Amino acid sequence: MTEAVRSIPRPLVKTNQWVIVISVLLTWVTGYEWILLIPFIAGILGLLFGFNPVMQIAKLFLKKDPKSYIPEDWEQQQFNQKIAVSCLGIGFIGFVLGWNTLGYVFSALVAIAAFVAILGFCIGCFIHYQWRQYQYRRTQQQ
Repeated sequence: MTEAVRSIPRPLVKTNQWVIVISVLLTWVTGYEWILLIPFIAGILGLLFGFNPVMQIAKLFLKKDPKSYIPEDWEQQQFNQKIAVSCLGIGFIGFVLGWNTLGYVFSALVAIAAFVAILGFCIGCFIHYQWRQYQYRRTQQQ
């Protein structure tokens, strides 16, 4: 019996990535750090409750059945979302505390990673793969 693999349609993942990039850019341009809370809260809700409002809204605009799109691995996306939420949170806190360098560095990290993923290379996936390889090699040595 095969186990069903959880996945997310690629357009929903891309929409989430665009929301991250645009939110960071708007934060930089306007100086309103609260804009970072949009992808941050959406990401937290996705991680804790499996409900990402950005993806749920984007789902309304899908033209085909969600299963007909290229699937993205749910577990991998959860890993990526943890990284994104961490960077967005640290960036937001940095801006709120007036530690703008911290805010810019962490918001830039997540925006660059999201934009590079939009272009086709997933930095989070690479990190996740390397982590899994490290864990595997460690168990083989024991």
